[in-house]
Amino acid sequence: MAGYVYILASKPRGTLYIGVTSNLVVRVAQHRSGEIEGFTKTYAVTMLVHMEEHATMPLAIQREKTLKHWLRKWKIELIEKNNPKWLDLYLTLQG
Repeated sequence: MAGYVYILASKPRGTLYIGVTSNLVVRVAQHRSGEIEGFTKTYAVTMLVHMEEHATMPLAIQREKTLKHWLRKWKIELIEKNNPKWLDLYLTLQG
């Protein structure tokens, strides 16, 4: 089963959240609706600004752990490499 690592932001260069899931569309929708209690709801972190697909969940989980240990600067560089305008990529997942 594939796994996805994703980064949400409150705004461009704002508060960041890194997560992992097997169903990216559903999981991000849950964050956006406020259905998930915790950090993303408290700080309104709902913009999908980076996503990666991995062949298996264990690979995705390992990548998530790696990214969580990165410096903030490196995370921003990763986002801006593929999404320099900080567009909300969730809109592209909706078809």
